[in-house]
Amino acid sequence: MFIGDWMGRGALYWPEQMAVVDVAKGEAGRFTYRALNARAEALGGWLRDVAGVKRGDRVGLVAHNGVEYLDLLFACGKIGAIFVPYNWRLHAQELAESVKDTTPRVLFFGDDFRDNVGQVQERFGDSLRLVHLETKSLPRSMPYAETLLHRPTAPVTNEQVSQEDILCLLFTGGTTGRSKGAMVSYRMVAWNTLNTLVHEVRPGDVTITHTPMFHTGGLLVYSVPLLTVGGTVVIMRRWDPEELLKLIQSEKVTLFFAVPTQYQQLHDSPSFRATNFSTVRFMTSGGAPMPVPLIQAWQAVHSVPFKQGFGMTEFGPGLFSMGPEFAISKAGSIGRPNYFVDARLVDDDGREVPVGGVGELVLKGPSMCSGYFNDEAATKESIDAQGWFHTGDLARRDADGFFTIAGRKKDMFISGGENVYPLELESVLYEHPAVQQCAVIGVPDAKWGEVGRAFVVLKPGTAATSEELLTHLRERVARFKVPKKVELMERLPVSPAGKILKRELREAAIAADARGPS
Repeated sequence: MFIGDWMGRGALYWPEQMAVVDVAKGEAGRFTYRALNARAEALGGWLRDVAGVKRGDRVGLVAHNGVEYLDLLFACGKIGAIFVPYNWRLHAQELAESVKDTTPRVLFFGDDFRDNVGQVQERFGDSLRLVHLETKSLPRSMPYAETLLHRPTAPVTNEQVSQEDILCLLFTGGTTGRSKGAMVSYRMVAWNTLNTLVHEVRPGDVTITHTPMFHTGGLLVYSVPLLTVGGTVVIMRRWDPEELLKLIQSEKVTLFFAVPTQYQQLHDSPSFRATNFSTVRFMTSGGAPMPVPLIQAWQAVHSVPFKQGFGMTEFGPGLFSMGPEFAISKAGSIGRPNYFVDARLVDDDGREVPVGGVGELVLKGPSMCSGYFNDEAATKESIDAQGWFHTGDLARRDADGFFTIAGRKKDMFISGGENVYPLELESVLYEHPAVQQCAVIGVPDAKWGEVGRAFVVLKPGTAATSEELLTHLRERVARFKVPKKVELMERLPVSPAGKILKRELREAAIAADARGPS
């Protein structure tokens, strides 16, 4: 099996090297490559022999970070199944829709998500087999520990698996507001790993994974590439700046990824100045450009280099990188395309824009996803006839080949690292009987990067408060999507064609925020 069996190869080449440290499990959470392979063998055999999972079947997970993400990913790789980690922030209704769309044969879940999974179980009944990771069971669910005791009836391998088979589905959003599952192939993971080796990691590196592992950032930025070359992945259950600083020293971390807000929290942590960063080769900032004053504040205390990265679920995720030598001179840039990524900027007619001009960022290369699961229309919309992936991001390129994001063609915004799609929220607001017209935009926020703001015009003769509308949203969508504020308006600005002018709303909101309370 030349592709897919990461831990089989790891146990062959680096059997006693530390592969994973699951911090929440204490000393019991330290796994060598040999031990991690044994877990994947047992779990893969159970999925195949007991649960009847076949090549191409889906296997789901709803849980906080832990070694179980890697157990399932590598077990699925061995038998050719498709791993589907669901966003644990989803409302129960949203989770049920994702399960309906992806039809997993088995769903694994952590204690904190028992209630949501219970509601999913009520909808799907015995057609969905459940496995609880910890202690809180549901009717007919079985404990995870039993799957790891399974003794496979035959070697856990599937020689039919090829590089174009799908290893996992990772969810992103769409212009319709519905989640889309990007189909991540073995080929995509392999080429992303090669790009990461060229630009970022070395065999034997140690990283900390603290971003949610249902995201490509937690799973594929450094975790899988490092586990392909004998490195070590330290897993934090949830983000905690104090804990991360302690782990840098105790686990001799050599590199890690975080967003600027998290670097600010680390800088402000009581342990920051006393932390020994001597093992850290570099730190990578993603999600937004690292502010120069924050880089300077860090390096006034710790002279650790910062790199800037840029990626997305559907491509890589490693797309652009920028070495620390450019952190100040090219501040705001996402860097240059990675070695095996081709990037262009085009206008609405597909013509390449000149240096300095703004155009849509389009990409081509072997680390591109295979489209969206069961969504041919969205796939055709994103990947053109020449094989270019259209990102929806607007960017410019300078004479040195460095790219800078200039905006987004679509009005999606990013709050706390999560993509939020206004159309989804507007659709939910329109379900309220008092709402006649509405628009949702993203506005800058010091803590979350961006937060939502809703503008609502009520129907004549009706009444609703801002808080009532926020409650309406909280009862229907994940909390991270709910706008921070709802403003009731007499009218919304519209174009001659009747389209709501969101740019005017955003500009007015930013100006009002800058003035402060009146």
